[in-house]
Amino acid sequence: MPISSGLKGLQSIKSMQNVAKSGIPNKEDSEFIKLYMMEKERNRLKSEETKMLQRLEIIQIRLKEIQIYYDEKAGQMQTPGTKVAKVKKGDSPKQDFKTMSIDY
Repeated sequence: MPISSGLKGLQSIKSMQNVAKSGIPNKEDSEFIKLYMMEKERNRLKSEETKMLQRLEIIQIRLKEIQIYYDEKAGQMQTPGTKVAKVKKGDSPKQDFKTMSIDY
């Protein structure tokens, strides 16, 4: 039995691969879509910028605190009148607590 060419099959199905038309009429770019996407990106980048600036401010404050602490401790280590410099090898440090017996 010969195969009839009059029957529709896979050869007659039109797909986007077979169609040569563009999705945009006359292949013109849509300026409205470009403007919309650019506005969305601009808003996203501005919000990222504000978040980064807030984070930068927090980091700078913490760095200043660390520098102040470092300067304070470095100044204490260089002055000869600190408690660490007064303790001698033979002296035992004074105990600040007392021992008590507990009756059970």
